[in-house]
Amino acid sequence: MKIGIVCASDDELVPFLAMIDNCKITERAMLKFYEGQICDVQVVALFSGVCKVNAAIATQILIDLFEVNIVINAGTAGGMNPKLRIFDTVISTETCYHDVAQDILTEFHPWLKTVFFEADRELIKISERVVKEMEAKGKVFWGRIVTGKAFITDEGRKKINDEFAPLAVDMETASIAHVCYVNKVPFLSIRCITDTVEHNGVKNFEENCVEASMIAKDITVAVLKDYSRQHKLRQ
Repeated sequence: MKIGIVCASDDELVPFLAMIDNCKITERAMLKFYEGQICDVQVVALFSGVCKVNAAIATQILIDLFEVNIVINAGTAGGMNPKLRIFDTVISTETCYHDVAQDILTEFHPWLKTVFFEADRELIKISERVVKEMEAKGKVFWGRIVTGKAFITDEGRKKINDEFAPLAVDMETASIAHVCYVNKVPFLSIRCITDTVEHNGVKNFEENCVEASMIAKDITVAVLKDYSRQHKLRQ
């Protein structure tokens, strides 16, 4: 079993790199893939670069070249629901694009039943279990994450909230889920909040990214360890 970990930025990846044993680096498509073990779990981790296309490229390579069995998207996001505070974490139950016409993916490939890509139910259950057993900074919420091409501050926030009522917004999650969906690979996104409606903007993201990335890493590692343990019990 091998788990792919996709981060958007180098700051989001750094906490994982410090944990990877026997690390081997492979370069493809101008990306560096770090392959090794985290707590005896086989992983391939990278930062894809920001935006939907970059994240999709990275995810497809993880699946085709490294043959990962699941993909976890770990990193940071902007809080959309007013109940979210900085350093809270959102774990995806479903995700969609907020800037793609709603009939594009239902009337054409991959012919979705709705606009939403669902996260893997087993991974969601595992995340619920491990969060109960750990002391993560901030609160953890499970729900909808939406993805688009732009960093959201005030402009566009109301329209997105009115249309999708998401917990969080980012620039990669739905595209990673999209690739996993068409390849039938289980997927989960774990995103820690760096900015909110009250404390929005790039400045807040930059100030909080490092600490938020560490929080997302801690939850992600707990999930992959539990997933690996469950997988071994079935063998």
